[in-house]
Amino acid sequence: MYTVAQLIGGVWGAGGAGGELVVRDPADGHPVSTVPVATADEVGKAVEAARGVAPGWAATDPAERAAALHRAADAVQAAAQELAAAVTAEMGKPLADARGGVEAGVGTLRQYAELAPVRGGRTLLGGAESIDFMAPQPRGVVAAITPWNDPVAVSCGLLGAALVTGNAVLYKPSERTPATGWLLARALDEVLPPGVLSLLTGGAEVGAALAGGDVDVVAHVGATATGRQIAAAAARTGAKVLLENGGSDPLVVDAGVDPVWAAEQAALGAFANAGQICVAVERIYVHRDVAEDFVDALVRRAEALRVGPGRDPATELGPLVDRRHRDHVHGQVTAAVAGGARLRAGGVLPDGPGAFYPATVVVDCRHEMTLVREETFGPVAPVVVVDSFSEALRCAADSPYGLAATVLTGSMSHAQRAWRELPVGTVKVNAVFGGAPGGAAQPRRGSGQGFGYGPELLDEFTATKAVHIEAPGGGHW
Repeated sequence: MYTVAQLIGGVWGAGGAGGELVVRDPADGHPVSTVPVATADEVGKAVEAARGVAPGWAATDPAERAAALHRAADAVQAAAQELAAAVTAEMGKPLADARGGVEAGVGTLRQYAELAPVRGGRTLLGGAESIDFMAPQPRGVVAAITPWNDPVAVSCGLLGAALVTGNAVLYKPSERTPATGWLLARALDEVLPPGVLSLLTGGAEVGAALAGGDVDVVAHVGATATGRQIAAAAARTGAKVLLENGGSDPLVVDAGVDPVWAAEQAALGAFANAGQICVAVERIYVHRDVAEDFVDALVRRAEALRVGPGRDPATELGPLVDRRHRDHVHGQVTAAVAGGARLRAGGVLPDGPGAFYPATVVVDCRHEMTLVREETFGPVAPVVVVDSFSEALRCAADSPYGLAATVLTGSMSHAQRAWRELPVGTVKVNAVFGGAPGGAAQPRRGSGQGFGYGPELLDEFTATKAVHIEAPGGGHW
């Protein structure tokens, strides 16, 4: 059982007068974390404390901040097993995947520690007797509001980039994975100056208080509806907003591809982490020429997945994060079936404890169905059959979201069309996951705004100042 404490202004155990939350293991329902809830007044005090330490941290040499982030990476690495176990206990991710998320977070901290000191400003060509340059400066106080589906990797990205660029950070982890956030904050606080990082816990009301507070940046990864509320709150204060929000990412399966290989890719994209990935495959447009064999192979793969608790090494498909979310997923599936779609695998609530949901394949779907149009965030693969690649691209582009898309094709011209025409932040050809280190994309439409990854995230947490210097009276110094 984890007993979470808040960190405000360098003091552990501060605050929590707003009550207490209990987080339960989604595999069997037993309580795993007790969590204090911050009040709006406590959020305000945390912001004030961050304001007090921000100038000193901003004035710290960039190399010293980078060294602190390297020490933070060491601390997180040392706590890796404990962090992974907390992720599995709180949101159900298979333990091996949870470890992978922690390792990704450590790598991100090290990446930003290396990159930050060499991302400076630039000089300008002005008058012969003057000096002109552009200098990046920390923005001040950053509120980082992070999700539950990959809590360590995402948090390390936002926290690492904000801290190494000289900002004080108020960290609010998801109320579904607060102990994970607490363990991560403990590791970071060990090596950072007191007060540079604060931890605030609780539900949506705490996030709302942060978004509407006296902060300079609000960085949020999570649901689109929440992101819009944060953007509205920040518009009233003038804070900069970074959002990576929901998506309904398409997978296009072109004619002529190996249907069994394509089904393996689709299964990986739709069922990994029980579909609870921001860039999961949420809708599939498959060419009629390969549709039958593709669906048969996808059904076989779905039915072969080993379902169980995340702590079992044999588990391939863990539970959803909680029963409330399972109800959302199942509701979309049942609505699609009521509208004429057919279940080929899964789609039935299992008996027993926990928030398990089977890998589900739904065929005879139509593009306008809610299951296809909206984010499901579960292990569900809705299949729409199309008659041409152009039709598939048109449907894939017709979405209120714009996070990512995948195209499986043997045609280079189709691949070129796809990356040019799809209005999303990331396009992947012939692989649902993967990519070179340092890739950065800007989501579109309801999926958010601003860079969320890569070296460019460092720039998001700084403001550029133009400086012009002349000698007094037109003379010389």
